[in-house]
Amino acid sequence: MGVSVAEEWLHSCSGCEIAILNIGEPLIEILGLIDFVHIPVLMDHKYYGQLGDGKELEIPEAVVGIVSGGVANEEHLEVLEVMRKQCKVLIALGTCATHGGIPALVNSWGLKEGIKCSYSTPTTDPCEIPTKVVPKPFDRVYALDEKVEIDMFIPGCPPNSQLIAEVITALVEGKDPVLPRKAVCSTCPTRREGKGGVKQVRRFRFLQNAQFDHEKPIDDMRCLLEQGLTCMGLVTAAGCAKQGAPSCIIARVPCSGCFGPVRKDGNQMLDMMKILARNGIDDKSVVDRCSLLRFSGAHGLLSPVASRVAMEE
Repeated sequence: MGVSVAEEWLHSCSGCEIAILNIGEPLIEILGLIDFVHIPVLMDHKYYGQLGDGKELEIPEAVVGIVSGGVANEEHLEVLEVMRKQCKVLIALGTCATHGGIPALVNSWGLKEGIKCSYSTPTTDPCEIPTKVVPKPFDRVYALDEKVEIDMFIPGCPPNSQLIAEVITALVEGKDPVLPRKAVCSTCPTRREGKGGVKQVRRFRFLQNAQFDHEKPIDDMRCLLEQGLTCMGLVTAAGCAKQGAPSCIIARVPCSGCFGPVRKDGNQMLDMMKILARNGIDDKSVVDRCSLLRFSGAHGLLSPVASRVAMEE
């Protein structure tokens, strides 16, 4: 018998689970060291007994617990609390779990307005947000550590498969996993000139490509922020590096911030705006500031502004 592992997904897309499968051949060795006692994406295990006659939600005890996705309704919270109770070490996997992820963008609108924007059409009859039969939704999307104690955070959208393998292997062997503590820029090989010629930045949905020669290596390309693209590498945690460079940079596009802030309690939007100001870049050129928190809007960082609250009322 290997080390027991329980895995759950909450408000998520299954990308983190796919990242586990993308470990590839080393996963075969890892599976020889662990024993999955609960993982809904791969094997059937009913919460209330196989016949549905149980009275309480049941998840087997495990040494290691892995949870992806944030908390957006009562069912998510119930499952998370049971996972916390049943697992000795609980890991938040993926940026939805660690910082809210893309789903937490709704926090900038509020639940009512967010659902209205997502689902209503000119032919939709007005209706209340359902709370019966389906789980009651919360007022906003929460990261896992806002609801229970989390022992380890592995961010990323999706997280790095190699890092997942290293963490699980270290835990099985009784070692302390080594997690990235630096910014993406520290792993980026692009050329920096630092001449300060940029006075404004282009939006995330940029319409112009970066300047580079596709026949030359990545370290010949000039830093994308110095080219005027909103690259979040300075304020985003490292961990996505592959083939000697961050994943987005390999594709010649700016870092979008998917690994969340470098510091656990950091604010990517605030930190980015400070950096731009210190370098003489016009902050008014950043017209979609909420996009700077597109992956880290939990922990109260995104909330409805007054005008939107008035719209809801």
